[in-house]
Amino acid sequence: MTKSLLIGFHVSIAESLLLAFDRANEIGCTTFQIFTRNPSRWAFKPLAKEDIEGFKRKRRETIFKAIAAHMPYLPNLASSDKTAIKQSRESLKAEVERCGRLEIDYLVAHLGSHHGAGTMTGVRNVAAACDEALDSSEGKTMILLENMAGQRNCVGARFEELKMIMDLTKNRDRVGVCFDTCHAFAAGFDLSNEAAVRDTLSLFDRLVGLKEMKVIHFNDSKGALGSALDRHEHVGKGRIGKAGFKALLQNDYVRNVPLIIETPPGEEISQKEELKTVLKLVG
Repeated sequence: MTKSLLIGFHVSIAESLLLAFDRANEIGCTTFQIFTRNPSRWAFKPLAKEDIEGFKRKRRETIFKAIAAHMPYLPNLASSDKTAIKQSRESLKAEVERCGRLEIDYLVAHLGSHHGAGTMTGVRNVAAACDEALDSSEGKTMILLENMAGQRNCVGARFEELKMIMDLTKNRDRVGVCFDTCHAFAAGFDLSNEAAVRDTLSLFDRLVGLKEMKVIHFNDSKGALGSALDRHEHVGKGRIGKAGFKALLQNDYVRNVPLIIETPPGEEISQKEELKTVLKLVG
């Protein structure tokens, strides 16, 4: 079972995009996630031809069947502010293009806040941003809507909102979901035991469809159930706990989806140790 499990971390691209493969290999990952550029700035350098060709070559030479990228932090796809709309949509369009050229499978996007304009306004804004980016894309990269933690005015904390965004997009076959376990728990969806995991996944399947869950951010939560606190914790060390993650890993669908751990490496728990913990939970 563990041999086929697609599991890994968000890894650094410091110094070179290509080093992401080496860093993921060093940890023992079978999948990984990256930023394709500095996530804290609007400006970025175009991809160099040698980086594109090198990245695709490294992909062919390694075991990684699925690779995800994450959108930068600054865009707010749900916003109705004219300046924010322009900057955010241009950023998403550029990132979809970059991922397409690198042949990255998935681009994970935070949906942002409607800032009081209303949930449906935010939902329509996100759908329009996705279509604008995908209409100009010649690649095959899918945009994945990441469920949010339930902060005030956020879009995408409720499963129904994710479904509405997907149904509003013209490019329906290239929009899916990245399910973040910490965010779901913080938004009030219990994942701390077998029965809770079964109920939450059943609800997601009914409202959205498990087949839309293309990547899972496998993060424990520092915050309590329903706290709306987006604070990741090492797997098994937070409020979800080992029982919850063990139950998740017993689900046939979950075991076949790329699992990305987004907890930063620390002195207490290394990424290699955290990976071992997850593999033990698989049984």
